[in-house]
Amino acid sequence: MKKYVVLMLAVLGVAFTSQAQEKKSKNAKVDIEVKGNCDMCKKRIEKAAFGVKGVKSADWHSDDQMLHLIIDENKTNSKQIEEAVAKAGHDTKNIKATKESYENLHGCCQYDRES
Repeated sequence: MKKYVVLMLAVLGVAFTSQAQEKKSKNAKVDIEVKGNCDMCKKRIEKAAFGVKGVKSADWHSDDQMLHLIIDENKTNSKQIEEAVAKAGHDTKNIKATKESYENLHGCCQYDRES
C-alpha cells in the first residue's frame, strides 16, 4: 500500500510540473526595426514576413522603420522573420541582408546602409 501511495504522489508531481511550463502566446506582438524607403519596400518586407509560418499580421512603416507583427510564438520567432526579411534585401537591427540581395533591390529601395 505504501508503494502505491508513493507512486501516486510521483505521478501527481510529474503532472503538476508539466503544467507549470511556460506557454507561448498565439497572438504575441513583436516589433522589428527594418531598413527601407518606399511603398515597394513596404510590400516586399510585409510579403517576406508573411512568408514565415506563424505570422498573422505584418505592417511596416517607413516613418519609424518598424515592422509591427502579430505572431504565433508556437510556430515562429523574431529571428526567423528577420532572416526572411534580410533574404529579401532589407537589413534588420540584428541581421544584415547579403550584398547581393541588397543590390537586387530597385534603385529607390536601396536605403543608406550602415557599415
